[in-house]
Amino acid sequence: MDIACHLGKVVDALPDTRLGRHIAGQLVRSGTSPAPNYSKASAAESKKDFIHTREIAPKELRESRT
Repeated sequence: MDIACHLGKVVDALPDTRLGRHIAGQLVRSGTSPAPNYSKASAAESKKDFIHTREIAPKELRESRT
């Protein structure tokens, strides 16, 4: 949650240009999805599904790293 709050401040500081909006959209998607993905993994129907879903969260965080 702290990461999402920090990203919100970063996104709000970006310029209102086509590039700024594009980067903001990508940051919002990748920066706010790890927690729901991690939560979704706990409801996985199989061990394979759990591992796959659980591995998505760190990938999204790496994508958001600034």
